[in-house]
Amino acid sequence: MIAEDRSEPDNPVRPPKPGTPALGVNIDHVATVRQARQTFEPDPAWAAMEAQLGGADAITFHLREDRRHINDRDARLLKEVVAIKLNMEMSVEPDIVKIAVGLKPEQCTLVPEKRQEVTTEGGLDVVGQRERVARAVKQLKKAGCTLSAFIEPIPAQIKASAAVGFDTVELWSGGYANAKTEDEKRERLQALREGIIVAQDAGLNVNVGHGLTYYNIAPVAALPGLQEFHIGHSIIARAMFVGIREAVRQMKELLIRYAPKGV
Repeated sequence: MIAEDRSEPDNPVRPPKPGTPALGVNIDHVATVRQARQTFEPDPAWAAMEAQLGGADAITFHLREDRRHINDRDARLLKEVVAIKLNMEMSVEPDIVKIAVGLKPEQCTLVPEKRQEVTTEGGLDVVGQRERVARAVKQLKKAGCTLSAFIEPIPAQIKASAAVGFDTVELWSGGYANAKTEDEKRERLQALREGIIVAQDAGLNVNVGHGLTYYNIAPVAALPGLQEFHIGHSIIARAMFVGIREAVRQMKELLIRYAPKGV
């Protein structure tokens, strides 16, 4: 007689603890170091394992059209080994959408993409590309993925994201991160605060990301209504000196320390 298989699924997803701010760790820059020498190490999958052990709640990777860091093999391997939320950042190009449909990460975050940029700058123009974006959202939802729009905290973009079927918006925090004066920082924080309210009123989950560091995270972490903080470069930079596990632990500690009271 064949015994009944009571084992866990191959890749059970571990959700964050209720009531705690969630940290998504972007591991693209681990692949950037590898690609600098066109070799096999460091492997982004190793980084993902270390990030999980450090307390990450999600792993983010960006499969760019030019494959400048993460490649197709990385994406497949991450899908196999990551036991927390796997978030794939991607453009709305049909070839990339096709890959995501086959891979089926838990979440797809649609972002703008330009070959000449160093990193993703600004947010996706959902208003201006509504039909194209809606088509990608429909395909990815059919594949079972949840959808997030990486957008600037502009009410029209937030409302358009809800209208085309996104589940979540990730508000671009680059304006705050790049602010040069205290007045500009306050202005950008207020824009994020207002964007959160608009998104919640539209029935969307609200995440935030871009340019967040150990030195500027506190005011953003204190904003009510944010669910996930997506951070990459700063964590990987610190990991060069303390290791990925410890770098993730330190960032998670800051998110908890500065979270709104009652969270």
